[in-house]
Amino acid sequence: MKPLSIIYNEKSGFHASDKDDVYEKILTIFTTHDFEIQVFEINSEPSFDMLMEKIFDRHRKSADRGVIVAAGGDGTLNAVASKLLNQDIPMGILPLGTFNYVARVLNIPLDIAEAAKVIATGEARASHVAKINQHIYLNNASLGLYPLFIKKREKFNQRFGRLLINAYTSGLDVLLRENKQLKLEVEVDGQNYPVKTPLVFFGNNQLQLKEMNLKIAKDAADGHVAGVVIAKGDKITLFRMLFQLIRGNIEKVPDVYSFSADLVRVYSKKSKLTVAVDGEIFEIDTPLNISVEKNALRIMVPYAATSV
Repeated sequence: MKPLSIIYNEKSGFHASDKDDVYEKILTIFTTHDFEIQVFEINSEPSFDMLMEKIFDRHRKSADRGVIVAAGGDGTLNAVASKLLNQDIPMGILPLGTFNYVARVLNIPLDIAEAAKVIATGEARASHVAKINQHIYLNNASLGLYPLFIKKREKFNQRFGRLLINAYTSGLDVLLRENKQLKLEVEVDGQNYPVKTPLVFFGNNQLQLKEMNLKIAKDAADGHVAGVVIAKGDKITLFRMLFQLIRGNIEKVPDVYSFSADLVRVYSKKSKLTVAVDGEIFEIDTPLNISVEKNALRIMVPYAATSV
């Protein structure tokens, strides 16, 4: 039988008691297609590296390498994907996040049982993966106000649950309370631009960028670094940005500039910058080096889905 390992985060609700019938369907689908299933909680080992080595050892013992499945939101997908770059084992996705951009851009159904069928019967397609220093991002990476927004959103989620409205409410709360700007030098394919900005945003998921009506969505699809810089940090500009972001027209805001490149470097007088990477917060050494590894990650998708 082919090995199939499911990595899940208990915070995502996987294995919730009210979803027993769904998980029974999933297991039936996988066993029907000759998969031998093992399930691993993402924090079950002292380190994630140790967990992945244990899982890799299991898959290497089989002639058919099988599939390693990430069940969860952006953080879980990112963690698993970071270990599967340029590997011969494809990644499967059981989407359990709030926005599920990775699944949606690959035409993976958001219904968990249907997503399991894709893992069992689909094909592995290559996807581009963006990197910021040693971290990868499947959706986006950002610095400035966005990491503050992520922290605030988590507080809202803890109090009120993971509701879509919390994303907008926490964004508004950050704009009202914070007025921090970063003095940076952004190098775009060798050309330097000094900026004083409240927000720099890099997107790798063309669906997310397309929903924001950003022209750089096509550049991300083609495997380039796609970025947005806000050149003014006054509250009026930021409120306009949030309003147009909700409407999907962020490029209509004055002093919002989008760009694409093969290599971007971000310099700062600070030795570290706080960066939100696929919803997780990291302190990353400067300078920041942002690039894209083309076709670096194989993901199970429905037949005839568009490769990204």
